[in-house]
Amino acid sequence: MCVSVNITDSFICGERLCFLSFVSETELKMLLAENPLPSSGEGIDNFAMRGRHSDFSFMYKRGPSKDYINDFDREGSSVRLLNGKDIGNPSWKRSLPHILVATISSFLYGYHLGVVNETLESISIDLGFSGDTFAEGLVVSTCLGGAFFGSLFSGWVSDGLGRKRAFQLCALPMIIGASMSATTNSLWGMLLGRLFVGTGMGLGPPVASLYVAEVSPTFIRGTYGSFTQIATCLGLLGALFIGLPAKEIVDWWRVCFWVSIVPAVLLALCMEFCAESPHWLLKRGRGAEAEAEFERLLGGLHVKSAMAELSRSERGDEVDTVKLSELLYGRYFKVVFIGSTLFALQQLSGINAIFYFSTTVFKSFGVPSDLANICVGFSNLFGSVVATMLMDKLGRKVLLLGSFSGMVVSMALQIMATSSFASGSGALYLSVGGMLLFVFTFSLGAGPVPGLLLSEILPGRIRAKAMAVCMAVHWVINFFVGLLFLPLLERIGAGVLYSIFAAFCVLAVIFVKSNVLETKGKSLQEIEIALLPSE
Repeated sequence: MCVSVNITDSFICGERLCFLSFVSETELKMLLAENPLPSSGEGIDNFAMRGRHSDFSFMYKRGPSKDYINDFDREGSSVRLLNGKDIGNPSWKRSLPHILVATISSFLYGYHLGVVNETLESISIDLGFSGDTFAEGLVVSTCLGGAFFGSLFSGWVSDGLGRKRAFQLCALPMIIGASMSATTNSLWGMLLGRLFVGTGMGLGPPVASLYVAEVSPTFIRGTYGSFTQIATCLGLLGALFIGLPAKEIVDWWRVCFWVSIVPAVLLALCMEFCAESPHWLLKRGRGAEAEAEFERLLGGLHVKSAMAELSRSERGDEVDTVKLSELLYGRYFKVVFIGSTLFALQQLSGINAIFYFSTTVFKSFGVPSDLANICVGFSNLFGSVVATMLMDKLGRKVLLLGSFSGMVVSMALQIMATSSFASGSGALYLSVGGMLLFVFTFSLGAGPVPGLLLSEILPGRIRAKAMAVCMAVHWVINFFVGLLFLPLLERIGAGVLYSIFAAFCVLAVIFVKSNVLETKGKSLQEIEIALLPSE
């Protein structure tokens, strides 16, 4: 006698146990249409024999990820086929809400980077350190120091707790730090608050890059990866516009910090309802949960193909512990070196120095600082939107090459503006035009691509921890560029300094051309196989 336990899981007959593959309701209806349930006169053996020729049934057993691997490997290339036809790409609408929630962390990153731009003068007056440039510098740099430590531990946090909990953890210090900064009456209180905020800022971007890469469908992963850069630009612009009344309204700077708590709380709450990374789940041996998340993100028709491909690259990862020494030499050295160098060249291009110095340049030509910041912000946003549209059409490598090449041209314009050949209105147009073009070309590729590319080229086993190391390099270079820019400007002059930045941009073009693999349209597993040498 055949007893139906759960039609989507199994049919039990005596001592036989025949499992169907994890199927959605749609797949199940199609399966039953071709292979109806056995009638009272038909044995389960005959039904099972017919089921062997179905696209959907194979011997399957829920268990550790290694068991999944063996089952999925037997499926071969047929997992993408339905009745002999390719099932196509999954719907981008399923994963979009999860991506949008994740990008709130990037919005917070941009907001806290820009929140002190318009408010620093009011803060210094109210807290009693007006005119102390060292103290003003500490308010900015303390945040960068916190970001360095946050990014350094982001890999261990996201691997240990999961991507969802890492997002929620990054929101916590931002809430605490913003509250401390909003209520403090002393410089030390402000610095402590900025340190907490910086820790959250350091945790957020690497986890966002990981999460977006791991939950996005392959065909649209580049577009979704650009969303983080757009969110950062929106955060910078949001901080700018909210901070505009700070010079006229007493204590308005406190409101600017209070406002940032709203998106941080939203991130922590909404992430509770988002999907966990199936990559992380399978890595932890939780294969059944990984299937369920893939069904939420891609739809039931694509679960088998996604799990089969993921299982082949995650073979045995759940039992290994990644040591820091493994990231610095051996078979993983190449990808970590590429990632770290990309972030280093991104910062050595001078982008943050341009951001810091843009207000001064505009002021020297009589342009108000508010208008200067708005122009730079919208140039950055416009370039990021264009990059989103081109990322999955032209590819990451093409955008990187075009971006760094454009930055060389932009720097050349600014060098010409500082020379004796340009004066008056000519110098104004060259300097301001070159600066806006530099920001625009940066946001086309050098801004959004490194974070996305790293999350794609780093093998699953080391992805989180290697991303943490590369982001730590980013923050160290960022800190020293900000620290040394003004002293170098005074000693060697703008023309020479801009020439150094242009040289690094040329070096970046050469490095990208020689070392960066195009990842457009490739799954994370295909990229890993192409880049990683065999053991």
